[in-house]
Amino acid sequence: MASRYKDKDAGVLLTFGGQWISWSHTAMAYMAFLSALVVGCALHFRKIVQNEWYGYPQEWFPSVSATIGDRYPERSFFMLFIAVTSGPRFALVGLWYLLTKRPGRALPKAVAICGLLRTLTCGGWTYITSTDNHDWHDILMIAYLVLTIPWTAGCIILSPPNAKAIKYRKYLASAFFGTLVPLVYFFIQHKVHRIAGAYTVYAFFEWALILLDVGFDAVTALDFETFEVVVKDVGGASKGVNKSCVPTAVLEKEKDKATAGVFSAGFRLGDALDIAADVYHGFVFWSILTSLGVVVWFFPLWYMGISGYEALVMSTVAPILLAIRPLRALVVKNQRITHLLSLTGLLAYLIEDPAYRLFAVGFGVWMACLGWAATLYSDSTQPAKLEMRILAWTVGLLMSSVAKFAWHTNNPIWPIMHGENGGWNGTGLVLAVLAALRFTRRAPLESGGVVADRKGSALLSAFGIGGLFFGLHSMLSDTSTMILWVWDGYPIRGPVSNVHGWYTIAAMTAGLVIGLYKPGLVTTWTAYSLACVGAATLTLYSQWRGYYGALMLAAYLMAISIPLIGHAAKKNPAVTFGLGFLIYNFLVLFHVWVVAYAFVPGGPLVREHSDWVTLTTMLLIGAGVFDLISQKAKSSHDGRRRPHSTGHRKYHLSTLGLLNLFFLCASFLRFPTNDYKPYHAEDRVLTAGIWTIHFSLDNDMWSSEYRMRDLIKELEIDVIGLLESDLQRIIMGNRDTTQFLAEDLGMYVDYGPGPNKHTWGAALLSKFPILNSTHHLLPSPVGELAPAIHATLDVYGTWVDVFVFHSGQEEDPEDRRLQSEYLARLMGSTDRPSILLSYLVTTPRQGNYNTYVSDTSGMHDVDASDWDRWCEYILFKGLRRTGYARVSRSTITDTELQVAKFVVPDAQAAEGGAVWEVSEQLRDRRVAEGEVPEGWRFPAMFRGEGVRGHRYHVFDEPRYYNF
Repeated sequence: MASRYKDKDAGVLLTFGGQWISWSHTAMAYMAFLSALVVGCALHFRKIVQNEWYGYPQEWFPSVSATIGDRYPERSFFMLFIAVTSGPRFALVGLWYLLTKRPGRALPKAVAICGLLRTLTCGGWTYITSTDNHDWHDILMIAYLVLTIPWTAGCIILSPPNAKAIKYRKYLASAFFGTLVPLVYFFIQHKVHRIAGAYTVYAFFEWALILLDVGFDAVTALDFETFEVVVKDVGGASKGVNKSCVPTAVLEKEKDKATAGVFSAGFRLGDALDIAADVYHGFVFWSILTSLGVVVWFFPLWYMGISGYEALVMSTVAPILLAIRPLRALVVKNQRITHLLSLTGLLAYLIEDPAYRLFAVGFGVWMACLGWAATLYSDSTQPAKLEMRILAWTVGLLMSSVAKFAWHTNNPIWPIMHGENGGWNGTGLVLAVLAALRFTRRAPLESGGVVADRKGSALLSAFGIGGLFFGLHSMLSDTSTMILWVWDGYPIRGPVSNVHGWYTIAAMTAGLVIGLYKPGLVTTWTAYSLACVGAATLTLYSQWRGYYGALMLAAYLMAISIPLIGHAAKKNPAVTFGLGFLIYNFLVLFHVWVVAYAFVPGGPLVREHSDWVTLTTMLLIGAGVFDLISQKAKSSHDGRRRPHSTGHRKYHLSTLGLLNLFFLCASFLRFPTNDYKPYHAEDRVLTAGIWTIHFSLDNDMWSSEYRMRDLIKELEIDVIGLLESDLQRIIMGNRDTTQFLAEDLGMYVDYGPGPNKHTWGAALLSKFPILNSTHHLLPSPVGELAPAIHATLDVYGTWVDVFVFHSGQEEDPEDRRLQSEYLARLMGSTDRPSILLSYLVTTPRQGNYNTYVSDTSGMHDVDASDWDRWCEYILFKGLRRTGYARVSRSTITDTELQVAKFVVPDAQAAEGGAVWEVSEQLRDRRVAEGEVPEGWRFPAMFRGEGVRGHRYHVFDEPRYYNF
C-alpha cells in the first residue's frame, strides 16, 4: 500500500497497511499447524494416528494434539512458526483495541485483556504438551477455550460498520461453536464407547476448529485496511466513520441481531454486581432448601421409622404468616433482616450436634421461604424488578445444579459438608452475606400494602406453584437424577451422568431463555401437552428415549417458571406461596412414601407408584397453567404486563453463559479416563468387598464419601458392592455417591436399579470392565423391594459373574424366603466363576442360608466358620479363595466392611466352571500369613488399633486359606 504521508514526514521510514498484520498472523498460524501435519504424516503417520484403542487402518487421520505433540521434527516445525505468530498476534490485539476504543466505554479494554490472556494461554498449551505436564496442559487449554467466548462475542459487538466483516464474523463464529457439538459427540464415541474410526472423525472436527479459530481473527484484515503503520488512523474508522454504502443504522441492527441485542445498552459494573448478587442469593436459597431433606433424613435412618423430626419438613410453609396484615407489612419493610436470618441455614455447619444442626437448617428454610415470598409480592407492581427476582430464583437453581456437578452431586455449602469432605462453607457464607446485603439494598416501593391481583384464582396459582417447585426440586436440582431414571446397566445404551449431564443444563438454559423472551409460547396448552408427553416418556422408557422426554420436561419446567411465578406473585402470598409450599411438602412425602411404604402409615397405598407422583405433579402445574391461560384470554392488553425495562437480561444471559461454561469445564475435568487398573494384576488377585453405606451419611451427619474412599483405597479393593446407595430423592439430597467413588478410585460403576425402581439401592464398583449387567427386583409381596445386580466382568481375560444383592427386612420372612429362592436360581444359571456380595438377613448355616449356599446356586460361603454374621455375606464359586477379613467401620456407617481375596483362573482353566472346586475339608483349611505370597495379603495398617477407627475385628486379623 502506498504511503499517504508526504516527504515532509521525515520520521516515517516505513509504512504498510494494517491488514498485513492480520494476513501475517493468519499465514504463520496456518503454517505452524499445517507444516506439522505434513511432516508428521510423512515421517510418523502410523504413530500419530494410533490412539489408546485403535491404529491404522481403523484410524487414518491424526488429531491436532498428536500432530503437534512430542515427535521430532514436527513439534519443532510447529513451535518455530507458532513463536513467529506471537508477534503479529499481539499487534493484532493492540490494533483492535485502538480501532474500537471509545471514550467512556469499558468493553474494548475488557476484550483487549481477554485477547492478551488468550494469546498467552495459547502459548501455554502449545508449548506444554500433555506429556510434559498433563494437568497444566489441560488447565491452559480450558482457559484458552473459556477466553475464546468473550473474545468472539466482544469482536462481534465492537465490529466497526463494515458489512462484509460483520457477515464473516457471524458465519465463522457460528461454525466454530456449532463444530463443538459433533466434536464432543465423536470424542465420547471414541473415549467411552470405543468405536473404531470415531477418533478420526473427531480429528477432522478438531482441525476444523483450528481453521475457523484462525479464520475468525483473519477477518480483522477487512477492518485494518483503514490503518497504516506508524499507527495513525488514516481512514477514520476509529472515529466511527462509516465508509460503506450500507447505512450505519442497518449495520448496527446486524450487530444487534448477531448478539440478540443483549449488549446494545452498554455495560455497567454496578448493574452486573446486582445481578451477580441476585443469582448467588437465589443459589443460597436452593442450597438451604435442598439441604433440609438430607438433615431430616438422618433421623429416621437411626430410628428405622418415624422419628418426629420429620415435622421440620413443614418449615417451607412460612409464607402462610403473610396472611396476617401487620406481620406481612413488618416482613416487607424488613426484608434485609429476614433474608440475613435465612443464612442460619448456612451457619448450621458450625453446629456439631445433629439435632441442633437440623433446627438451624429448619429455621433458615423458614426465613428463606418467608423472605422470598415477601420480596416477590412486594416487587409484583414493578414488572422489570419482579422479572429480576424470578430470574434470580431460577438461575440460582441452575447454579445449584452446576455446583453439585462440580462437587460430585454434593453442594459445597450444605450443612453436611465441611473442610474435611470438600466443603466450602466459610467462603460460601461470606459471599452469601455480601449477596444478601446487595440483594436487599433497595427498599421496596410498597410497604406491605400491595393490592393483590384479584384476577384469576389464587388457589389455582398455589396448585401450580406447589407442582412447579416439586418438579424443579425433584428433577432438576441435580443433573444426574433424570439420567439415573433411564439407566439400565451395561453395555451403555443411554446417557451417563459425568458425560451427558450438560444436556440437562442446556435444556434448562434453553427453557429459561424461551420463558424470558417468548412467555406466550409456553403459556399454551400445546406446550403443556408436550411437557406431559416428556414426563410420560421419562416415566415409561429407559435409555435415550426416556432421556429425550426428560429434556423436554426440563426445558418446560424452567420456561413456565417465569410466567407462573410472576402470575402467583401478584396474588395473596399466603395462599399462592404458603399453600403452594404446603402442597409441595405433600408431594415430597408422597415421593418418599412410594419407596418407604414399609415404614410409614398408609405407605402400602402408594407403594411403587412414582407414576402417580409424576401425574400429580403435572396436573398441579396444569392447574396453574389453566389460570394463566384463562387470564391471558380475558385480557386484551397482555403486553402491558411485560417489563418496561429489560436491561438486566443481558447480565442474566451472560450469567447463564458463564454457568454453562463452568459446567463444561467441570465436565472436561471429570471426563472418564477409562484407565482403570487392579491392585495386584501380577498375581491375578481380585479383592472383593461388601458394604452397607447408610446413604453416605456418617454417624455425626457428615457426608462420608471421602472417608469411604480412603478405606476402600487402602484396603486395595478391586470390586465392591454398595448397599443403601440410592440417594436420588429430595429427602436424600438428590445425590450419587458412586460418581465420586468411581472417578476418584478409577473404577467402572453400575448404579443399579434407578430411583424410579423404588429400592434403597444396590451399586457395583469395579476395577475390571463391566461387560454386561442386568438389574433385578426380587419378589417382595409384603415388604420393601429387594434390588440385585447381575454383572459380568472381564477379570484378567476371564469372565467372572458378580451379584450384588440386598434382601428384605427381618419382619417379612415370606419375602426373604422367596428372594432366597430367586437369587439361588439366578446364581445357578451361570457356570462361570462367580461372587455374591450381599445383605442376607439370616443366621449362618440356618434357614434361608441353606438356600443361598446350595446345590441350586453352586455357591460356597467365604468362611462357613464365621458365626458372627447376620446381614453381610460373601459367597463364591469357581475361584480360589485366599483371604477373608472384617474391617470395623469407625463412625462412617452402622455396618462393617467385609473383604475377600480370590485368585482368578485363566480363561482356558475357567471353562466348565469347576476347575477350583475341591473338597470341603481342603476348602476350609487355613494357613498362616507367611505361607501366602505378598500380593495375596491384606494391608498391615489395619492390624491392632488400626487407623482412623478402622481395624480388623471379630478375628482380630485376616484369615488366609490354602484353597
